[in-house]
Amino acid sequence: MKVSCREEGVASAAASAAGRLVADGVPARLAAGDPTLWGEDAEAGAPAGPGGTEHPKAHELLPELGRLAGRARAQGLTHVVLAGAGGSPAAAEVICDTDDVPLTVLDTTDPGQVLRALAEPPGATIVVVADAAGRSLETDALLRVYERYFTQAGIAPAERIVVVTGPGSPLEARARESGLQVLLSAPGAGGRVPALSAYTLVACALAGARVEHLLDDAGQALPLLSLDTGNPGLDLGAALGGAALGGRDTLLLENQLSAITGLPGWIEELIAGSTGRRGRGILPVVGADPHHSGEELVVAIESDLGDVRVDGPLGAQFPVWEYAAAVAALLLEDRPSDRPDEAEAHDATAALLALPDLPAGAPAFTDGPVEVYGGVTAKDLPGLFAEVLHTVPAGGHLAITACLDRLAAFDAPVPDGADFEQLTDAWMMADAATLRALLALRTDRPVTFGWGPRRLHTTGRLHEGGVFLLITGAVAEDVEVPGRPYTLGRLQLAQALADLGAAETRGHPAVRLHVTDRAAGVAHLLAAAQEA
Repeated sequence: MKVSCREEGVASAAASAAGRLVADGVPARLAAGDPTLWGEDAEAGAPAGPGGTEHPKAHELLPELGRLAGRARAQGLTHVVLAGAGGSPAAAEVICDTDDVPLTVLDTTDPGQVLRALAEPPGATIVVVADAAGRSLETDALLRVYERYFTQAGIAPAERIVVVTGPGSPLEARARESGLQVLLSAPGAGGRVPALSAYTLVACALAGARVEHLLDDAGQALPLLSLDTGNPGLDLGAALGGAALGGRDTLLLENQLSAITGLPGWIEELIAGSTGRRGRGILPVVGADPHHSGEELVVAIESDLGDVRVDGPLGAQFPVWEYAAAVAALLLEDRPSDRPDEAEAHDATAALLALPDLPAGAPAFTDGPVEVYGGVTAKDLPGLFAEVLHTVPAGGHLAITACLDRLAAFDAPVPDGADFEQLTDAWMMADAATLRALLALRTDRPVTFGWGPRRLHTTGRLHEGGVFLLITGAVAEDVEVPGRPYTLGRLQLAQALADLGAAETRGHPAVRLHVTDRAAGVAHLLAAAQEA
């Protein structure tokens, strides 16, 4: 595993930052999980580090993972579903996409996306429900949906559902009461689940990924993380934190030439969840073209397209980035343990669900299949986008979150006989994520994009000065949540409104765009962005 700084200013800042950390004995202390690194209150039991020290324990899972995978293969269970939230589904997606093995990831409450998964034959399906705290509304809902799915097919849920959760969690009690298979795994430091833990690896092993190979690569990198020199986690974290201290606090992630698929999406969640609670953090941006305005740090995976180059196999990338995120947080005088208050989001969503009707409010205006909510003066969508971009202050950014089906674009109609380029163009112009690129062309401020609730209230709250654009959508076909007085569609909208309310409470300008017809609405948004 190797990290190299290719830009002189970054190299100088990284060397200075690393020198200060080495003088304080940080590398070894961080690798050992010394809680005193994070302040006096951490000595009372606050989590200590990045979670890298959890990776060796993952090798102990291999016999159990082999047993589960062998039994699934013998039963012909080829459709593997991972229902979870946070970094573990994102990590599992990177692993399985890189190994080119199929895995259905449901870290969403979108009815359309869930219905697509439910359309697969139950006789070939096995589900992993992964939730460390065991209190997530989305995993509770998905577990209930899949219990009914199997029961209606005449299959005992206990034969097809594996629950991975923390010891003593509400989910453990619920799963054992229902006779489901349970695998217990303690969360990592700061409540963060390490990428190479049971929350990720159970589903990956069932899907056929090379889990043992990943852990071997991680095992070769871990001893380096206690060293004062030749420590890739220290080198990378010093580059991230040193650049941020010097004003380059926007991180552009580049992996176009890498054989690893989708790693920046996981890195975004990691970095966004590790810094920014004390008014100073790193804003990760995925999907932006690398450029330099003096505010960006470009980090490239296995290529020379950035200021920093990171080389190494996927299994090593995970613990090195986790360690680097903790190093950057130390330099910024932040703590990874001060993660966004997910309990706050849970409670706010639950409070909304308890109301007879969700308080959606009245639209400021309607433009075709799009309703616009918020304190805006514009009268049409092109004017709105221009107004929103003008609102972003110097030092601020625009954060777009879409609470929609992130795979819906692949259902978009394409011309008969279309070649690959035409297919790609058709998918892009039906994908809400394309809005980020279109608006980024019209501003010199960073623009981020994430799917809700995958974003988990992280990226959009890093810096003061953030402006928020939230996209919700009407539900054509909903999914009942057994045993709950709401549907997935109602839960999805409640989560979105809770996130919007949290942004407004923190004083951030926020606008909600509601597409009354999802396909037509997304196309209308993209067309309007081109006119803005």
